[in-house]
Amino acid sequence: MKQLADFVKERRKEVNLTQEEFAERAGVALTVIRKIEQGKTNLNMDKVNLVLSMFGHELAPVNSKELKA
Repeated sequence: MKQLADFVKERRKEVNLTQEEFAERAGVALTVIRKIEQGKTNLNMDKVNLVLSMFGHELAPVNSKELKA
């Protein structure tokens, strides 16, 4: 979750938006942005993907067998 937190925080700062401004543009609650940037693990994947879509990315489940290949 640290990588996700760092990615979102760095990209948000690159576009010079506050957490509040970014949450509004992404269509999520401010608490969602805060939880992501704090590295919380109990996140709603749909909300995370709304945030990541602002940067052209998304999270998807990956089969652990695929990671080992």
